[in-house]
Amino acid sequence: MDRTIAAISTPVGAGGMGVIRISGENALSVAGSIFSSVSGKKVENMKGYTASFGKIIDGDEIIDEAVVLVFRAPHSYTGEDVAEISCHGGMYVTKRILRAVISQGAYPAGPGEFTKRAFLNGKMDLTKAEAVMDIISANGEQSARAALGVMEGRLSKRIGDIRNELLTQAAHLSAWADYPEDEIPEVDEGELRAALKKCADELSVLIKNYDAGRILREGVDTVIAGKPNVGKSTLMNLLSGCERSIVTSIPGTTRDIIEESVLLGDIPLRLSDTAGIRPTDDPVERIGVERARDRLRSAGLILAVFDGSVSLSDDDRELIDMLDGAPAVAVINKTDLDVKTDEEYIKKHVTHVVYISAKTGAGSEELERCVGEIVGTAGLDASGGILANERQKADTEKALASVNEAISAIDARITLDAVTVIIEDAVNSLLELTGERATEAVVDKVFSRFCVGK
Repeated sequence: MDRTIAAISTPVGAGGMGVIRISGENALSVAGSIFSSVSGKKVENMKGYTASFGKIIDGDEIIDEAVVLVFRAPHSYTGEDVAEISCHGGMYVTKRILRAVISQGAYPAGPGEFTKRAFLNGKMDLTKAEAVMDIISANGEQSARAALGVMEGRLSKRIGDIRNELLTQAAHLSAWADYPEDEIPEVDEGELRAALKKCADELSVLIKNYDAGRILREGVDTVIAGKPNVGKSTLMNLLSGCERSIVTSIPGTTRDIIEESVLLGDIPLRLSDTAGIRPTDDPVERIGVERARDRLRSAGLILAVFDGSVSLSDDDRELIDMLDGAPAVAVINKTDLDVKTDEEYIKKHVTHVVYISAKTGAGSEELERCVGEIVGTAGLDASGGILANERQKADTEKALASVNEAISAIDARITLDAVTVIIEDAVNSLLELTGERATEAVVDKVFSRFCVGK
C-alpha cells in the first residue's frame, strides 16, 4: 500500500461538480504539484479537514478552478493522507485533472481500492466495507436503511456479540481442562448447552432474514398473469406510474412480455406484463401465451389478475390450477364495478387475495402489504443489521453448523475437549465473516465488484 492512488470519485459525465480523490503517502504533494491556492498556502502545509480555493495548473495550462480538501492520516476514509479535488463536472475536465495527477506520480486506483485500504488500515471491517457498495446501489428506502445499518456496525455488533459468547465458553472450557489444579468453576454442561443454543438461535435469525434482505436489495422477479382484458396492463401501468403497456378493449393486445422495474412501497419488483392466457389460433399471440406460461413456472412472485365484474371462466380456473404451490397473489380487479366473480372459489385455492381497482388505484396499499407477507419483508427491521450477500450467509451457515454440532456433541456425551474444538471452528467462521481472519483471495474478491473511485 505504499503507492499513492487516484481516481475520479463522481460519475463521469456532465454535472455541477466532479471529485478526484488521491490517497497515499504522497497524496498531498501530488495534489500540491498541480494546485495553486489564491491564498498562497501550500497543500502540504494544510491542516486536516481544511479546504483551499485556487486553480489547477498542468505545466503552463490552467485547467480549471477548484477546491482542494485535505484529510490527514489516520483521520481519513482510507486511514492515509487524502486530498480531494472538487472541480467543475464534465468528462473532459475531470479526466484532464486525473491525467495531470497521474503524471505527478499517482497510480490509477483499482475497483474499490480506497475502501480496501480503509479495511486493511483497520478503519472498517469487511461487512462495513461491503455495505458501502450496497448503499451506492440501493434502489429503495428499505435497502438503503439496511446497508446503512450494516455500515454503522449493527451487523458487526450482532456477530461480535455471538462470537464473544462463543469465545467465553471456549475459554472457560480450555481453562478448566488445562488448569485442573486452579480454582476454576467446573463446566456446567446444562449452562453450556443453553449458551450455545442461544447463539444458534441468533445465527438462525440472521440466516432467516437473509432472503428478505436480498429482495430489498435485488428485487423479486414478478409476473402479472391472467386471461385477456382482466386489467393486467392497467395494473402494470399503475405500478409503473406511467403508460408502460398498451391498454385497449381488444383481447390479445399484449402479445409479448413487457418488463419494468418498479417499487411497490419499498419492495423492488422486476415486473413482467405477459400475454393473456387463453387458447388462440393467432400464431404470434400463441407464442406470447407460451412465453407467459414459461414465466409463471420460474417467477418469484405471481400477480394473478381476475376480472371481478364477471364470472370465472375456464381460462381463469386453469390459471388458478397453475398457481398451486407458487408464491402468488390473486388480484380481483375492477372493484369500481359490481363484483360478480366466484370469490369463494378463488379464496379456496389461493391463500393471498386482494381487491383492487387498477383503474383508480384503490386497494394498492393492501396489495403492498400482501406482497410484503409473501416475500418476507413485512415486519423486517432493515436497519437492525442483516446479512448482505452470499459470502456472509455462507460464513454464518458454517458457524451455525459448528454450533449445532457442539450441541449434539454435548448431548452425545462426547468429551468437552472435542466440544471446545468445534466451538473454535464456529468462532473462526465468524472471524472470516467480519474479515478478521479472511484470506487475501476473499478480500480481493469482495473488492473486485466495487466501482473505481470508492
